[in-house]
Amino acid sequence: MPFTAKDVQTLREMTGVGMMDCKKALTETDGNIDKAVEVLREKGMAAAAKKASRIAADGMCYAAVNDSGAGVVVECNSETDFVAKNEQFIDFVKTTANVVMKENPADVEALKNCDAGNGQTVGAVLTDLVLKIGENMQIRRFERYAEPTNAAYVHMGGKIAVLVHMDVSDNLKGNPAVTELGRDVAMQIAAMRPQWLDESDADADTVAKEREILTAQVKQDEKNAGKPDAVVEKIVEGRIRKYLADVCLLMQPYVKENKLSVGQHVAEVAKSLGGEIKVTRFTRFEKGEGLEKRVDDLAAEVAKMVQ
Repeated sequence: MPFTAKDVQTLREMTGVGMMDCKKALTETDGNIDKAVEVLREKGMAAAAKKASRIAADGMCYAAVNDSGAGVVVECNSETDFVAKNEQFIDFVKTTANVVMKENPADVEALKNCDAGNGQTVGAVLTDLVLKIGENMQIRRFERYAEPTNAAYVHMGGKIAVLVHMDVSDNLKGNPAVTELGRDVAMQIAAMRPQWLDESDADADTVAKEREILTAQVKQDEKNAGKPDAVVEKIVEGRIRKYLADVCLLMQPYVKENKLSVGQHVAEVAKSLGGEIKVTRFTRFEKGEGLEKRVDDLAAEVAKMVQ
């Protein structure tokens, strides 16, 4: 019985197996999809669905800026560090970033439906890679800044990736000193983990909770016993300012010159170049952050092997 390209696609969606292997299975079974599924299972190839349930909390983050100045940062996950260093996986991460840059998908599912540039969708390429390498892999997240000026930084081969956006006056666009500044700020973000851009961006509920905790600490300190409420409030306010200086990028001490804040350093560079520079937003991805980590039981693995 003849089969169509749609049958091949259906079989692929059912099994997660690559297109060519699906086509071979359908040829072998005269187009019978159910029998083709059995053939692929017998060959041990229909395993992508099982792999997809396994924890993927390692992987790689990557950031880049293209020739037009648009920027992108992505995170793709694997189960192990070994696969994260695999050249095919690294190429896939970079391909994913390029597709995000070009197609501007709305979310990860939309990204998977985009053309990867080789006649396959990004999702199809990912499935083929899972089957080839034998480990679960996922596209977790991405961010894209369409308008220049952007700076990208990748730390420790993809453990951390940062994308920074700056509004720059026309006379400074393309200036190498601005590019260097952007990279320095991105490195600051990688190292110091700011949560927000500045005080005005800080989450009000989070700051209120921090204030509540600090107030309790100050009142419980024996050194402050009997001090008026106004004095206690002043002490708490000082500690809040220190807290904000730790978590707001532009308020943080600049790591290369800690006598200045990041905001002051940016202003000084802009002044020295005779223009305007304003850091407006940033995205920092650290691989696996917030994900459950895979825990291998070596003893259990060995026991399975000797059974």
